[in-house]
Amino acid sequence: MVRALFLCLFLAGCAALTESECRVGDWYALGEQDALRGAQPRVEQFIEQCRAYQVQPSEPDYMAGWRIGYSEWNRRTSRM
Repeated sequence: MVRALFLCLFLAGCAALTESECRVGDWYALGEQDALRGAQPRVEQFIEQCRAYQVQPSEPDYMAGWRIGYSEWNRRTSRM
């Protein structure tokens, strides 16, 4: 449930993160969802937002998810 809410928040765009979202975020899933939407990596934005709560998002997890999502996005768009 928390994961679904977290992902829905980011599907809307550049909404600011809450402290709770920074602390419990599924960074892999978020990176994957960003890439599946065709978005560039936004991990730097998340790092900056979470810094206010002294939380460091997992850049390696986010980027691993983003790479997988981007690979799938490329496959989907190349078939069109």
